Amino acid sequence: MAVYQGARQRAIVLPRVPRISVGTGAGIGAPALTRRRPRAAIRARRGPSRLAVLLAAIVVAFAAAFFSLSQDIRVSATSYETDHLAAEARQLSDQEVDLRNNLNRLGKAPAIKTLAVDYGLGQLGAPLIVQAR
Repeated sequence: MAVYQGARQRAIVLPRVPRISVGTGAGIGAPALTRRRPRAAIRARRGPSRLAVLLAAIVVAFAAAFFSLSQDIRVSATSYETDHLAAEARQLSDQEVDLRNNLNRLGKAPAIKTLAVDYGLGQLGAPLIVQAR
């Protein structure tokens, strides 16, 4: 197997420490490999531009504000619905009290007789006997 003297192991994630010796003798090692030159973008110090960072910050702030606004609207709608249901419950409770009072008042004998007279009903007179032919 032929070995190219300038060949290096390629690092996939992080560069490894260069190998000093590959078992060619006791104490005698190959000199450490020189560092690779940084890529062109790093050498030229080209990073994300200020405009891109500013636009990203604006987008994140807008998304956070939109989320906050939607939560406020949801809370307001829930509060409005809760108030509406509480008012309806009070109205039904008042109606229940009125109906119970009417039942208690009208359930007595004098009240029933008064209502019957008001509707045009009266006491029956003496029975009328019809003779059979």
